[in-house]
Amino acid sequence: MKSALSFLAAILALPCFASAQSSSAQKPSATPPSQQPAPDPFAGAPAAKPDDVKSLDAILAALYDVISGPAGERDWTRFRSLFIPTARLTSTGKAPDGSILVHPNAVDDYVNRAGAFFLKTGFFESALVNRIQTYGNVAQVFSSYESRHAPGEAPFARGINSIQLLNDGKRWWIVSILWDSERPDNPLPTDFAKP
Repeated sequence: MKSALSFLAAILALPCFASAQSSSAQKPSATPPSQQPAPDPFAGAPAAKPDDVKSLDAILAALYDVISGPAGERDWTRFRSLFIPTARLTSTGKAPDGSILVHPNAVDDYVNRAGAFFLKTGFFESALVNRIQTYGNVAQVFSSYESRHAPGEAPFARGINSIQLLNDGKRWWIVSILWDSERPDNPLPTDFAKP
């Protein structure tokens, strides 16, 4: 029994010994992890037009403006300049069977999918009501919208964009957008339905 316990103790000690050996074989980092600079979350973003990002109202107006227009190409460089490079754009809705649909997209995923649609179809989206809350350098906006194929037409869709933004001390950036569309079982609240 005593030899069995000694054997078990020796087996249990092996991973610790092996781990200690592999740790000592690795070169220690010159800079402790807590002092290493964090990656730049804005690296890779195209330069924005200063007027597009100078205020919350400006970036919200630019967001709706850049995706709106007749069938054709959009200014995707301007679109990308509004977002941190790791931003997410996520649509949600309900399938005919009642299950919830969620479609997360990176900025380039959205550009590719929406860009193909916009090439063939006019799309004009405008804000109805923007409810803005801020705290420190962050902002949350509930923005109800209407979408049309041409100016002056009746909207073919309405819904609410939940937009999260960050101010880096120089400008506003969109971090994420999550939206849901109006449906018979999901009408726009009356305080979001009219400007």
